[in-house]
Amino acid sequence: MTAVAVFSFDKLVIFGVGLIGGSLARALREYGEHGDAAGLRQVIGVGRSSASSKRAVELGVIDGAAALQDDDALRDALSGADFVLLAAPVAQTQPLLERIAPYLDAGTIVTDAGSTKSDVVEAARAALGTRIAQFVPGHPIAGREASGVDAALPDLYVNRNVVLCPLPENAPAAVERVAAMWRATGGCVREMTCEQHDRVLASVSHLPHVLSFALVEQILASPDAALKFSFAAGGFRDFTRIAASSPEMWRDICVANRAALLDELDAYTAVLARLRSAIEAGDGATLEAVFARSREARSEWQERRVAGATPGDVST
Repeated sequence: MTAVAVFSFDKLVIFGVGLIGGSLARALREYGEHGDAAGLRQVIGVGRSSASSKRAVELGVIDGAAALQDDDALRDALSGADFVLLAAPVAQTQPLLERIAPYLDAGTIVTDAGSTKSDVVEAARAALGTRIAQFVPGHPIAGREASGVDAALPDLYVNRNVVLCPLPENAPAAVERVAAMWRATGGCVREMTCEQHDRVLASVSHLPHVLSFALVEQILASPDAALKFSFAAGGFRDFTRIAASSPEMWRDICVANRAALLDELDAYTAVLARLRSAIEAGDGATLEAVFARSREARSEWQERRVAGATPGDVST
């Protein structure tokens, strides 16, 4: 496993032990087994479905599970927790925080893995009030088209960007503890403001997902959809891979980050209009110039990524 930073913890409680939460648990467990991390390293999962929690226990991803609706079990799960990770759809942030707030220890650090940040921070402020300093907003930029705890990987975050968006109320030590947790998974921690995060991710993650879903939807709406799908090959596969992602999650992301996403959609539509005009006019020179610039930029990005200068595979 890639060398990781020193990190220790006694209890981590994960709300939503799917791909993201499960991969964090697996990464920290593997690090603990191969490194010299101190602490009990107990991981408790809390979910809406007893079946998913049971599966996570069977796989050894978590040590125990608690039901979100069970007050006593939730209290026990959160008692003495070093960290809480919210790895649920962003629309669930406020109700989840309101649910757990009465049981949070004063020293527990809460963070999240949401793909949008401005709305998450607003929800956290509403739910936690004067305890907002305990919440450190975060976003591991990694994922797969598969979902659920069975898709969790211990190396999902290796050489991937993890963005933290510290709040003015956060103690530097709390931010560093969250950063250390992600570095222990092999992640590359970066800091941004919430607004900057949402603009950047709207461009390089949220827009591509919308376009991928839109292409599949366009073909589905055609009278010869079955014929078109039967001839779809590598280009279609690569472009639409992310259309296999969670509809629930991407519904929430699009609504939560709609202002930035609409700006990106408008800009993309303008480029499409230019290309349409060039195609209609038979203007090959314009088309080639656009394609050449795009090819060069994409090649340079890929070279930097392979060299490790810009780690991260933006998937969520």
